[in-house]
Amino acid sequence: MDKRNFAFDKMNYILLAIGMVIVIIGFILMTGSGSDENHFEEAIFSATRIKVAPVVSLLGFIFIIYAVLHKPKDNKKIENK
Repeated sequence: MDKRNFAFDKMNYILLAIGMVIVIIGFILMTGSGSDENHFEEAIFSATRIKVAPVVSLLGFIFIIYAVLHKPKDNKKIENK
């Protein structure tokens, strides 16, 4: 099978997985208990939930875009064949 026919190589998939993990960590940082009509939860306005978590998720999405656009290195052996 010819490797030149694949859009992504192993490194692209590794970078995609890392980006997805970063996004998931950002979403986990956003989670927590919420308020209801009987109890107000002040943790809704914590810096982690409203500042850090969205930035972590955004960085994860940017990393995923980089992983998709990352061009695999061409091997000299493939060009010589």
